[in-house]
Amino acid sequence: MPAGMKPLEKFLKKQTTALTRAGGFVGGVADKASGGTGTSRRRASLSRVVPFFRETSPESGHAREVFSPDSEDPPSWPSATGPSLVSVPGSGSGDVRSPSLSSDEQSSEASLITECVGGGGGGTPLPADTPDNLTLALLDSAAGRRSGVCTETLLDDFMLTHPIFMAADRFQQVLLQQFNLEGKQGQRGGREGEKKDGEGEGGMDRAERKQAVLSVAFRYLDTYRELLQEERNNSFPKELYMCAVQELSRNPELVEDVLKLQRWTEILHCPSDEEKEIRKKQVRPLFRHFRRIDACLQPREAFRGSDEIFCRVYTPDHSYVTIRSRLSCRVGEILALVREKLQYSEDQPVLPGNLILVAVTSAGEKAVFRPSDEAVFTTLGVNTHLFTCEPSELESLLPLPEEIHWTPGDSKLHDMSAEEVSNQLVVFDWELFSCVHEVEFVCYVFHGEQSRWRPLNLELVLQRCSEVQHWVATEILQCQSLPKRVQLLRKFIKIAALCKQQQDLLSFLAVVLGLDNPAVSRLRLTWEGLPGKFRKQFQQFESIADPSRNHKSYRDLITSLRPPLIPFTPLLLKDLTFLHESCKSFHGELVNFEKMHKVAEMVRIIRRYRSSQLAMDTETSPSHLQTKAYVRQLQVIDNQNLLFDMSCKLEPKDT
Repeated sequence: MPAGMKPLEKFLKKQTTALTRAGGFVGGVADKASGGTGTSRRRASLSRVVPFFRETSPESGHAREVFSPDSEDPPSWPSATGPSLVSVPGSGSGDVRSPSLSSDEQSSEASLITECVGGGGGGTPLPADTPDNLTLALLDSAAGRRSGVCTETLLDDFMLTHPIFMAADRFQQVLLQQFNLEGKQGQRGGREGEKKDGEGEGGMDRAERKQAVLSVAFRYLDTYRELLQEERNNSFPKELYMCAVQELSRNPELVEDVLKLQRWTEILHCPSDEEKEIRKKQVRPLFRHFRRIDACLQPREAFRGSDEIFCRVYTPDHSYVTIRSRLSCRVGEILALVREKLQYSEDQPVLPGNLILVAVTSAGEKAVFRPSDEAVFTTLGVNTHLFTCEPSELESLLPLPEEIHWTPGDSKLHDMSAEEVSNQLVVFDWELFSCVHEVEFVCYVFHGEQSRWRPLNLELVLQRCSEVQHWVATEILQCQSLPKRVQLLRKFIKIAALCKQQQDLLSFLAVVLGLDNPAVSRLRLTWEGLPGKFRKQFQQFESIADPSRNHKSYRDLITSLRPPLIPFTPLLLKDLTFLHESCKSFHGELVNFEKMHKVAEMVRIIRRYRSSQLAMDTETSPSHLQTKAYVRQLQVIDNQNLLFDMSCKLEPKDT
C-alpha cells in the first residue's frame, strides 16, 4: 500500500474500533485469512476517488471538510447479542437506520418485509439459519411450500448475497444433491420422514423437488450469466443437465426445463463462432495505461477477466515494454511477460534477476505487489503506472517526468461548448456504469481480493470519478490568463448544471468537488471575477454535496429523480461498507439473513437506476468526434502538492 493512511481508511478504522469495543463487529472470513489485505486495498482504491471525508489545505494547515460521513445524529450501533442483528424498523427492538435510506424509504422497506412474511408479526423473510438450511428453505419457497413468504424477494435476496455466506461451489453442490435425492426427504440433513413447519408430510415429492431445484438453478444462471461464462471449466450446468436428462423417463413433465437447461449449457460452454471471432480481435487498451485513439472512440463494453489488454510496464530508467496480458492474470505472469520482453531488448544487455512489480503514483508513493495478486490493472490510480525492478532498486523509482512537470497553456476546452462536453460526459459515464454487474458492488465491499469475481468494471467507474475531479482542477490551474480562468470557471459550473439536468450525478458531483479542490477554491481573484449568478448557482451545487445529516441534500435529490440516472457511486459503496461493518454476517454458524436482505435492497436500488435505457448520442461530425476523444482521454494532474504549487504561482498568498 502507498505510504500514509487514506481518508476512507481512517474513517473505517475509527468505526471498526468503535464496533469492536461494542462487540458488534466481526471481520469477513476472507479478510481474516489474508490479514485484511483485500479489504484495505479496496478501501484505498475507493479513497482515491474523492477527498471523501476531510482534506487538509497545505496553505492553512487545518482540516477542511469536503465530503464527511458524519451525520447530524450519531448512528445506533446494532446489538450483537442474538441472531437477529439488524432489527426491522418498528419491530419493537432497537431501530438501526441504514445509512442509505431516508425515514420514508425505511418505512417502505419495513412494509415490504411485513408484506413478504406471513403471520402479521413482522420479522425477516428468513430467520437466521445455517447456509445449507437457507438453501433448502429457498427450495421450499420455490416449491410454494413456505406459506407467507414473498418468493420473488427471497429468491432475489439469496441470489444477490449468497457469495457472502456460502461459496458458489457449495451452493452448486447442494442443488445437485437435492436434485438427486430419492423419495420424500426432510429439509434438515435430508433425513427421510422428517417434518417441517407447515407441512403435513415428510417433505417434497420427487417431481416437486426437482422442479424447485431447476427453478432456483435457472435464477442463479440468469443472475451470474456473464460471470459464469468466464469459468469455462465450471461443470455445474452440464452436471445438472445430465442428471435432468436421466430423470426424463420417470418425470416427463421436466422436458421443457431440460431443453432450457440444454440452452444454458450451450450459452455458458459453447460460444458462437461470431462471439469467438469478436473476442479474438478484442485486445483493448485499458483506460489510461495504453492510449489508442480508435479504441477510445468505440462504445465501452464490460471488461471480463479473460479479456486481453495492452499495458505498458516501465523500468527504473523510464523506458518501457508493452505487454499483452489477460486482465485477471497474476503478478507472477506479468513479470514473466516482462522478463521475456526484456530478454530481447537492446537496452537491457544484462537480464535482471529477481523482479518485483510496483505501482508508482505521480506523487512518488509506491506499492509493491505480491506474485499471487490478480487483476492489478484496474486498481491503479489515475496517474499511477506499473514499474518493474529489482528489490534493491525500489527506492530509486521516480514518477514519469510528464507526471511531475507541467506546461502552462490554454485549454482545448475554450473551443468546445459546455453542452457538447456535458453530453459526452454523460454518455461515457452511462457506458461505464452500464458495464458494472450488480454483483460487483457486493464483491467490492464484502470480499476484496478474495472474491470469486473481481469488480473490474466498478473499479474503472471509480477511476473515472477521480479523473473528472482532477481534470477540473488541472484545466483551471494550467490557464495563466485571469479572464480565461474566469471563463473556464463559468464553463465548468455550466457543465455541472447540464450533467445534473441529465441526471448524471457522478460527473456532476465530480465537477463540483473538483471546483472545491483547495488549490482551486483559494484563487480569490478568479472567484471574484465570477458573475453573481454563477456564484449563487455554485453555492446551490455545494449544498447538494454537503455531507451533513448523512448527505441528506444529495439523497433528497436522487430520490426525486426517475431512471435512467447515474448515481455518485462512491457514496453507494460507502453505504454498503457501513452496513457491512456495522453488524455481523454470522452469529455462530447462523447467517444473519436480515442483513442480507438489506444488502440486496441496496443492490435493487442500483438496478432501478438502470431500469430504463439512456438515449445515446450518435452524431459523427468532426467537431463532435474531437470532443468525444477529448472527454474520453482526459489529461490530468492528480498530485495535490503539484496542483497547489501551480495555484500559488497563479495567485501568490499575498495577493
